[in-house]
Amino acid sequence: MSDNKTIRIAHSPDSDDAFMFYALTQGLLDTGGLTIEHRLSDIESLNQAAFEGTYEITALSFHAYAHLADRYQLMPSGASFGDGYGPVVVSTDPQSRDDLAGKRVAIPGELTTAHLALRLWQPDVSTINVPFDKIFDTVGAGEVDAGVVIHEGQLTYGDIGMHKVEDLGEWWQGETDGPLPLGANGIRRDLPEDQKTLLCRLLTESINYALDHREEALSYATRYARELEEDPVRSDRFVGMYVNDWTRSYGQAGRRAVQHLLDRGFQAGVIPNRIEAEFLD
Repeated sequence: MSDNKTIRIAHSPDSDDAFMFYALTQGLLDTGGLTIEHRLSDIESLNQAAFEGTYEITALSFHAYAHLADRYQLMPSGASFGDGYGPVVVSTDPQSRDDLAGKRVAIPGELTTAHLALRLWQPDVSTINVPFDKIFDTVGAGEVDAGVVIHEGQLTYGDIGMHKVEDLGEWWQGETDGPLPLGANGIRRDLPEDQKTLLCRLLTESINYALDHREEALSYATRYARELEEDPVRSDRFVGMYVNDWTRSYGQAGRRAVQHLLDRGFQAGVIPNRIEAEFLD
């Protein structure tokens, strides 16, 4: 545990998270005396660390939040939604949803929303957990029949000759006429209420700063862009996909979308208990 003046903020090592946290982690905001420590880890590692309450603020998959609502609350900003796009199921040859019934599919973590969406789209698959940045290699090596790619891989799969089986965010929009909630920022319940209020405000200010100073924040964020680092146009596009008005605030539509996803996951038996999403204001 850290002292109550040190706040550890953990997020994935990708450009959209780096973009939204730029101002807060790089000392551009008045933190009211709080010391901000910046930690990076892949999303499934963060999901697992959250069971121990490792970080005061952490990126969380909405799928993981369903198991962690007793320990974390949802901050009112900082969410990532796939508005007609999202994790992509890829394979080395053209396939359909029916083709994948009974097949092995690589996922970037048991508690990722990518896994939850896959199960809602095609329940009859056998999954294998693979680090998100190794899924292309695993699919290409024939170790699995398909894989679910997240982060920049959603834009680059065609560059290496992979076929899109399904864009799960596109499928979800067709199913629900709404965006697919993917990730949130959770804040530990046991923090003092005034501190939670301050941190929620600071996160919103950080997001607004990045969106209002886009070129400056993108220059910082592209160092986390991996395969898009040398492709500023697609890097800008990727950040815009996941840091936008949905990120500034869920709004009522965003909150309804989160609850609908959690309810669908419960009804499908993927999430063990019905969870009422709790948003801080």
